[in-house]
Amino acid sequence: MDTIKDAQGHGLLDFYNGRPSFEVFERDDGFVNAVYGARQYFSPYRDWAPHERKAIRYARGRCLDVGCAAGRVLLYLQEKGMRATGIDYSPLAVKVCRLRGARDVRQISLERFAMREGKARYDTVVMFGNNFGIFGGALKAKRLLKRLYLLTSPSATILAESRDPYKTDNAVHFAYHRRNIRRGRMPGQLRERIRFMQYSTDWFDYLFVSRDEMISILEGTGWHASRFLYADGYGKNGEYIAIITKRKKA
Repeated sequence: MDTIKDAQGHGLLDFYNGRPSFEVFERDDGFVNAVYGARQYFSPYRDWAPHERKAIRYARGRCLDVGCAAGRVLLYLQEKGMRATGIDYSPLAVKVCRLRGARDVRQISLERFAMREGKARYDTVVMFGNNFGIFGGALKAKRLLKRLYLLTSPSATILAESRDPYKTDNAVHFAYHRRNIRRGRMPGQLRERIRFMQYSTDWFDYLFVSRDEMISILEGTGWHASRFLYADGYGKNGEYIAIITKRKKA
């Protein structure tokens, strides 16, 4: 990735260096949401949301942190003595992870990683920070979940955070859902880009799903959601983590 397009990475690096940081999320319908500060990407375990602290207890063995950003999960797993690999599409995010002491972090997309990794066997795949959304859409999710099935051990677990797009009272979001449906997309399938100062990412797809939609996506991939852990205020913000395990073969 050209660093001029690495808006999130520049924000992370500025925050790491003690400078003001923010992210602007711009959706393709013109909706804009600004998030000031990058503290959540650097937060220690004690500051994690309760449902994240509960979910990380399921991590074991060799771990893969997908969309690791500044490495909060990666470093926590590393400190616990686990063999942990972090991947992120942002080269500057990877740089920040290394500056913070991450031992195994790679600049690569999940799609390329899943296709290239070969015989690696991971026991836990962590997708915190709503990173189930990295799948982008249902068909791509199914394809990559099948690849992750092959890259993981027989008793592997995916810890996948998402957000129910219907848990909102914002009419703008409901209008976007209807717009998506008219275009043959899932209601919570976002087309967006991230901006920071003079930097801007390319447009990309990001997927928010309800529990039922996640269950549907998992069908036929070899995975199933065995448990859901809900964020405080789930009724309003819709955030949850699915504990996803492999289906036992008949």
